[in-house]
Amino acid sequence: MEETKVIRVSSTDPESGFMSRDNKQEMFCYLDHRTTDFKFNIITDAYVTPGNVHDSVPYLSRLDRQIERFGFKVEASALDSGYLTSAVCKGLSDRGIFGVIAHRRFKPTKGLFPKWKFTYDKENDLYVCPNKGELTYRTTTREGYREYKSDPKKCATCPLLSQCTRSKTKQKVVTRHVWEDHKEQVRLNRLSPSGKELYKFRKEKVERSFADSKELHGLRYCRLRGLRNASEQVLLTAACQNMKKIATYLARLS
Repeated sequence: MEETKVIRVSSTDPESGFMSRDNKQEMFCYLDHRTTDFKFNIITDAYVTPGNVHDSVPYLSRLDRQIERFGFKVEASALDSGYLTSAVCKGLSDRGIFGVIAHRRFKPTKGLFPKWKFTYDKENDLYVCPNKGELTYRTTTREGYREYKSDPKKCATCPLLSQCTRSKTKQKVVTRHVWEDHKEQVRLNRLSPSGKELYKFRKEKVERSFADSKELHGLRYCRLRGLRNASEQVLLTAACQNMKKIATYLARLS
């Protein structure tokens, strides 16, 4: 039997999207994908999508648009954990941008080893399990994940089998994306002194910008229905915030 995906559609605003995320209210909404600069916290881009569009989907295209339109020389980018995907990490690397992205906490299956317990041996292109067994490369999926599998005959007598896999074949499978090296580099960036210094400013910059929009400019709710109307509200709000930022900066110079 084929699996079916249920897509919820609002009866009052079909262009909106149903957002369902951990620790957040489930609702039909729109998302404001916003970029701010580091020095003045000026909003350089505000792009609206339905609420069921993942944050990482429009990121690289919006980044390219800003670079092309304004001639920005982007040196670094600080993002939250929602952007920690192989595609975004590779995209930042290809553009020569120092990416700092928050760690995403995955919940492993209760009672089983988490993935980080399996060490990747880059030189031999294999994984080593907690009991020093080897998982060798077998195939690559259409989605770009390389599969590393253990020897089920050796696993059958392993004292750690119950903590490793519940597979009926007694074979452990670990996957690794073909762009995983770029993601690992972003992790190293985050742990570096410059990465830590950069990321701590994120909450003072873009998060502060979002907070001001919601608390001071009424952007917590859409005033009108439809993607175009939501986009107009977001862009007008961003323009107001930028005018206030610029006026405040100019006042300090006078």
